[in-house]
Amino acid sequence: MCSHMNSSPHIASRLRVDPDATRMASRDFGRLVHPPNPAAYSRQGPRPFLRGQAMASHGVVVEMRSLNNCSCGSGIRVTKNPIWGSYADVGGEQQWIDVLQATLKHGLAPVSWTDYLYLTIGGTLSNAGISGQTFRHGPQISNVYEMDVLTGKGELVTCSKDTNSELFFAVLGGLGQFGIITRARIALEPAPERVKWIQMLYDDFSTFSRDQEHLISINGLDYLEVVKYYDELTSHTVDEELQVLLKGLNFLPGFVFTKDVSLVDFLNRVHSGELNLRAKGLWDVPHPWLNLFVPRSSISDFNSGVFRDILPKINQTTGPFLVYPMIRNKSVAFKWADDWEPLENQNKEILKFCDKAGIKIKRYLSRYTTKEDWMNHFGPKWRTFEDRKAQFDPKMILSPGQQIFNSV
Repeated sequence: MCSHMNSSPHIASRLRVDPDATRMASRDFGRLVHPPNPAAYSRQGPRPFLRGQAMASHGVVVEMRSLNNCSCGSGIRVTKNPIWGSYADVGGEQQWIDVLQATLKHGLAPVSWTDYLYLTIGGTLSNAGISGQTFRHGPQISNVYEMDVLTGKGELVTCSKDTNSELFFAVLGGLGQFGIITRARIALEPAPERVKWIQMLYDDFSTFSRDQEHLISINGLDYLEVVKYYDELTSHTVDEELQVLLKGLNFLPGFVFTKDVSLVDFLNRVHSGELNLRAKGLWDVPHPWLNLFVPRSSISDFNSGVFRDILPKINQTTGPFLVYPMIRNKSVAFKWADDWEPLENQNKEILKFCDKAGIKIKRYLSRYTTKEDWMNHFGPKWRTFEDRKAQFDPKMILSPGQQIFNSV
């Protein structure tokens, strides 16, 4: 979306209510919720949500990708500034894969990534944007200089940490409750050319987590998978640097595997897996994922109760477990299977265990169904969250699918 836009897009003549449009608006990545009408206002691009959060029952869904026809061009403009350094002004409808391709032409790339690049800028910035780089640069929402936001009051506002800061910090990670991001100014850095991608095998979770914590405490790795960036100037030293970084780690001897790939191939690795699953008809199936932030102080209890007890007992979990240390917490994501109901029950048992064990988890890309649950989720920030809603979306028309202010 153009940053110098003087009025909202003329959308009245572009509203669609035909079956194809409503069917698309009534579906998200989770494939667990199937309302008869498109799931007030909700913005959608590619839908990473699992439980209908991007839907707006009996309302209007804004398909962000339709805003690609911006009069200012491609929707991605790369600039170098003496104060901020390099940055990209990016339309909220653009996907991260588009940003990668556009910035690489200038020898640059965003500082922080999401693991899946076929998501919109507005979508990930409305949540957090987490990957194996988060320990180093913070989530994507920590690497934004400025935004244009269309609020629930119909006002197009430019905001930053210094200008209209209340809106700026409310929208970043605000679950779409306060406005639609039409432009974001994203921090860039020089792009590496190649990636050394290391995979190691562990047979003990405690050892694995200790090694992860060690790796994020030292300065050396660029991505916790394990990854080291390099280019032509550093190609003769990268292997030696990796040996130093891996020294003292306690993976199984002999089980370390190295790949040498381009930056694009590494960052786009999840899409390669997606194409394989699509070819087998296994992508458009239910995805009962569970994403949690687990405190470091409780990770051992989580390991004992979840990895060693709940999961082996049910014995129906398929796909990988993604465990990312983030300096102050960890994120655990559980993948999919065709028979999703047993996995959904498993997720409930995990949440119940954490509650009984006093593990103060935070759910990510998930949804609660009562106001009390949301209040507990936000804790002391709830009052501020509620005040910002009244300030920027007083009629509560934005993102009703989250069920925060219209809980069931």
